[in-house]
Amino acid sequence: MTQTQELLDQALIEEATKKSGLIWVQGPAGPSRALWHVWHEGAAHVVGGPGEQPLDGLGLADGGAATVTVRSKDKGGRLVSWAARVAELPAGGEAWEAAVGELKAKRLNAPDAERVAERWAKDCRVLRLEPSGATAPLPDTALTAVPLPTPATTRRPMPAALPKLLRRGRRGTR
Repeated sequence: MTQTQELLDQALIEEATKKSGLIWVQGPAGPSRALWHVWHEGAAHVVGGPGEQPLDGLGLADGGAATVTVRSKDKGGRLVSWAARVAELPAGGEAWEAAVGELKAKRLNAPDAERVAERWAKDCRVLRLEPSGATAPLPDTALTAVPLPTPATTRRPMPAALPKLLRRGRRGTR
């Protein structure tokens, strides 16, 4: 690979990852999982643990490897996949403080926004996913998969009175 191609790959990884709201991370164990992140100092940073996004089951360990897939923010299509080195940032360190400062700014609806850094230091893991090579070629297939099992549900039977209430509401606005 030429130096020009390496620079183009780095630029693509950085720009796509900065602009995407989610990245799909696949560790050595288990399927890919969508994670929110921030791009800071040349790497994607994620936080996970109790009260945050789940990192368990991915097999992400300090010094390990992962595959990161970045989607388009507007269309949702896959833009680029890249290999990453995983580094767990020790709580309280200089790199951890800098990453947590960026992550706090992007964390939406934290139940304890003023004390979130303390909780992350005690209960959570902050991981740095640093690009470790060229981009992977885009696959020829769709790579669709069955969603992971979850106890969450959004479907319930519609209340019997709802259609009548909706019709009445329309008449009242005319």
